[in-house]
Amino acid sequence: MGNESRLDLSQAFIEECRLEYQQVQTELKEIDLLIQQTTAEVDRLAQRSTQAANRLQQVEAQFDTIPRQDIREAYQAMLEAQQRLFTMRGQLEKLQAQQRQLQQRARLLQRVLEACQMREVAPKATAPGEETPAVIRVIEAQERERQQLARQMHDGPAQALTNLVLQAEICERLFEVDPDQARAELANLKSAVVSTFQRIRTFIANLRPMMLDDLGLIPTLKRYVEDMTADGFQVKLVVTGRERRFASYKEVTAFRVIQDLLTNAREVSSATSAQVSVDLGEDRLKVSVEDDGSGFELSQLGSGPLAEKMGLSTLRERIEMLGGKFQIESSPGRGTRVTFEIPLP
Repeated sequence: MGNESRLDLSQAFIEECRLEYQQVQTELKEIDLLIQQTTAEVDRLAQRSTQAANRLQQVEAQFDTIPRQDIREAYQAMLEAQQRLFTMRGQLEKLQAQQRQLQQRARLLQRVLEACQMREVAPKATAPGEETPAVIRVIEAQERERQQLARQMHDGPAQALTNLVLQAEICERLFEVDPDQARAELANLKSAVVSTFQRIRTFIANLRPMMLDDLGLIPTLKRYVEDMTADGFQVKLVVTGRERRFASYKEVTAFRVIQDLLTNAREVSSATSAQVSVDLGEDRLKVSVEDDGSGFELSQLGSGPLAEKMGLSTLRERIEMLGGKFQIESSPGRGTRVTFEIPLP
């Protein structure tokens, strides 16, 4: 590639970063406003919850003389106020998490732009031009993974634990009014705790399956496919070639990409089944993941909600940084087929 072409690519990259930085700043201003509004609503609901609690204390102090309907209404008002307060606090936490992610991205882009400006001033003092974009892609991929993890934690375990706190408070207050109903609610709470504990164990296992370190890619995939099938999503695994261990970072990458592709198939494409084909050749690993989901136009992967949900560009970067290839085939109503290869020594 000639010097002029390299210069054009460098300028295009800098301009893209600059535009993205401006967009992030705009989103930060918008989310700041939303946080202010939500904080005001949380304060209002907290005051309302306090008023409802005071009213309930008054009712409990005159329990023998106040009509049963008034007691029921006081409890219902208290529970409704607490539930709305918990919900709004959860929304505030989600907005604050998004704000932190945007701030991190803004700082990253700012550092990139500053580094590019320094290279323009002293181009001979830097490494070859291809290295900086590669580092940037790695950092961005890590940040996207952390954002996804934060969303999963908020929408999964964090929300479930918030609900458990609310159910515990309901049980605590019902014991003084209706012990039978309190015992029934306590049974529901126990069931919810068991379910939440299992979800958290599954969440931790998905983060880093211990089998991957101990036994390698193929046994871990077999176990993962069995768990998904038991959970109602039919997955068929076909393995060809000589099963063996290879570099740990390549095993991790292959497993993560397959895991994300199956998650996309079930949650984004609304597929009911999928097939994973793994071919262990002498000099390369070839994987194909095909589903019967809704499919999509390939042009939608450039930007927009679908591209953000599926994160296929991130998966492609992971594979290509290992010297591999990544290919997507899809069309509306005809499912999706993703194939990737990773070279093996």
